[in-house]
Amino acid sequence: MAVPADVEIDGLDYHEHGLVSAYAGFNITDVSTGMEINANTDLGEGEYSQASEKQKTMAVPVVRSESVGSETGMYKVSIVAKYSKYETLKNALNALGVTGMTVTQVMGCGIQKGVGERYRGVEMDVTVLPKMKIEVIVGNIPVEQVIETAKKALYTGHIGDGKIFVYDVRKVVKVRTGEEDMDALRDVE
Repeated sequence: MAVPADVEIDGLDYHEHGLVSAYAGFNITDVSTGMEINANTDLGEGEYSQASEKQKTMAVPVVRSESVGSETGMYKVSIVAKYSKYETLKNALNALGVTGMTVTQVMGCGIQKGVGERYRGVEMDVTVLPKMKIEVIVGNIPVEQVIETAKKALYTGHIGDGKIFVYDVRKVVKVRTGEEDMDALRDVE
């Protein structure tokens, strides 16, 4: 019997029983997509282009390290977001010219402090949610463009859209060649 692709990917636990997984803790999935929209999570406009600056800032805040500017002109942009936005973010960063990234599965919570979820009929308090952490080092692309691109890609207008952290990078060393700083970030010619 053929099964549709979305059922195959999501699994029968979800489609037949409404469960994220029958094996609690076995599989990390994006439970944040199941968060109900309410007065605490709905920030207004659902389209980035229609949202006010305040709505954009609240939905995807940017946190900067204390120093004013990078001596090397290189920055680490660390983005924590929902799993469901990973492909959109990756494609947007690639289109901007970002050529390398590190992606990690992480657990965490922000303002919403997690969500309530039902598991086998019992209400479970999920205080940390599975997220993706995407880290890029930029020097040849203005960091403000990277931030704006990420905000556009992640924005839904609801709490849980993610956070962006920006750090100064003091040194980069390519292990194979010994190249440093901007030379270490360049592609092989």
